[in-house]
Amino acid sequence: MTTYYKGISKKGDRARNEDSIAVFKRDDACCFVLCDGLGGHGKGDRASSIACHAFGEVFERTFEFYPRSFFREAIAQANRDILAAQQTEDFAGGMKTTLVALLVCKGYCTWCHIGDSRLYLFQNNDLTCRTMDHSVPQMLVNSGTIKEKDIRFHPDRNRLLRALGNDEDPVRYDVSSPYKLAECQAFLLCSDGFWEYIDEKQMKKLLQKSKDADEWLNRMQAVVLENGVGKNMDNYSAIVVMNSNV
Repeated sequence: MTTYYKGISKKGDRARNEDSIAVFKRDDACCFVLCDGLGGHGKGDRASSIACHAFGEVFERTFEFYPRSFFREAIAQANRDILAAQQTEDFAGGMKTTLVALLVCKGYCTWCHIGDSRLYLFQNNDLTCRTMDHSVPQMLVNSGTIKEKDIRFHPDRNRLLRALGNDEDPVRYDVSSPYKLAECQAFLLCSDGFWEYIDEKQMKKLLQKSKDADEWLNRMQAVVLENGVGKNMDNYSAIVVMNSNV
């Protein structure tokens, strides 16, 4: 099984890009990380960069990959490093970030997330699952107050219930069960600045038309840019990962 990937991170209509993406590879293991710094708290770009760097450090020093223990250590390290930077740079209470990460190793994949950066899994061009946002609108969906489609552009969409950079121990995050890698699998990791301008039906339709990771991501980015015209687009980032026997 061969893993192909492509990533982008753009500032949209904002003055600076506070998203960060990273890919770490070693032997038969790959780790894909995407973070969306919370600009409203200040220095979101620092928080997202610190989180990606922490995942890289833990990845490099990990001897044997057990996904749950790897994510537990990497999340804890990222949160400690962000909290330390808050104190050093006199930004206590600020400097926060979301995170979504995918670990591919030994024929299996597992992911974790905190906040509203998402992972989508498609199998044979059908959407199999996506992560559930740690946000007020997602909570309203779960309670039946609003519909799934109403999350996009909801007035409280930016109100997150979890993020890295909070002084809590242990950090609350979600981790998936291991999934066996299979042909015709496609993963999309993305920040809210990406998924708010393209819905799941469009993702699926464009995946069906695309021959590889580059083409799928390029097609989706074109839709995001078209739908975001004149809307003061936020930073947007995405990583596409595809598995193939070819």
